[in-house]
Amino acid sequence: MTRTFHCLDDLRRAARRRMPGITFALVDGAAGSEISNHLNCDRLEHVRLMPRVLVDISDRTLGKPFLGQNWGLPFGIAPMGMCNLAWPGTDKALAAAAVHYGMPVCLSTFGSSTIEDTRERAGDNAWFQLYVGPSVEGALELVARAEKAGYQYLVLTVDVPVVSARIRERRHGLEVPFRMQPRNFVDFALHPTWVFQTLIEGVPKPANVVLPDAGKSKTTFTRNEIRGHIDWDFLDRLRELWQGKLILKGVMSPADAVRIRDAGADAVYVSNHGGRQLDAAPPAIDMLPQIRAAVGSDYPLIFDSGVRSGEGVVKALALGADFVLLGRAFLYAAGAAGERGVFRLVDLLSEQVALTLGQIGYPDVGTIDRNALAVTQAGDLTDLGSV
Repeated sequence: MTRTFHCLDDLRRAARRRMPGITFALVDGAAGSEISNHLNCDRLEHVRLMPRVLVDISDRTLGKPFLGQNWGLPFGIAPMGMCNLAWPGTDKALAAAAVHYGMPVCLSTFGSSTIEDTRERAGDNAWFQLYVGPSVEGALELVARAEKAGYQYLVLTVDVPVVSARIRERRHGLEVPFRMQPRNFVDFALHPTWVFQTLIEGVPKPANVVLPDAGKSKTTFTRNEIRGHIDWDFLDRLRELWQGKLILKGVMSPADAVRIRDAGADAVYVSNHGGRQLDAAPPAIDMLPQIRAAVGSDYPLIFDSGVRSGEGVVKALALGADFVLLGRAFLYAAGAAGERGVFRLVDLLSEQVALTLGQIGYPDVGTIDRNALAVTQAGDLTDLGSV
């Protein structure tokens, strides 16, 4: 059945049919008028790669060392909150794929599974992403739990000082925790399989933070909570406490990237939150080469935002990323066919990366560099390629 999915668009269309409109809005939507989300994809599509000839590409290597671990692929799964809203059991499916293919899976603070369960399922493939809520001490409790569970990678998200206005979600009446509203009855009635599976698995809720209606604790957190009180001093404190790899996610400014590097972070994660924060933000791919130039050639960079194919992965690597994570794509896949859809997506992306390597004459994904880029006469890459 999953062989009928030939690209991400096929998975997205199937997910739209199978998922209730309210949950599809959560996955597919973005900030404001969603211009930033569209620009992320459009700008990445406009990046051109140079075909090369007479290169022996009979054996192509997709594995890539990054941050002290040898990964089976040059991409992994980005942190996403409440994944089980896309399809019941999505967290388990993502962890299973991470183990099977040897790639990272990053559990969000707002994940539907606990820190401990995800580590048990995904082992060393599991990363933990941290949001800092109203209580810094509560956030550090989560860090301590991650350390105790054996996590080696901590991703601090820094681009959500306030949660943006996500108009499509508001139109659908989306709230966390999830509450049934009259407008949702017809929506759910038209998607009985999702409803039935959700009843079996349980209504998703954040597993690592306490919601306000469940009482007060240091980890009480609401989705719309202001998170802008953390600063550079907090980064210094976190760096001192966390002995594993520390990654800062949501960086778009070259100046910020340099300061983060100098503060001792192990990697910068270039992202505009998939267009879900500032709708006026520049496309993330436009900033990637500028940040690469600012931090130097050897400093580790992760990229997401707008990647929808294996070609997109290769383009990001050519423009300066060391590793690529994808978010929405995996939720489309889960919504389309559950775990089978997730595995199918990884197969598709891997195949697309391998085909692209063959076309541009790179037998090893780890050797991709700026020479893979093409600057056309029309100047599609003039502003990207000249940084």
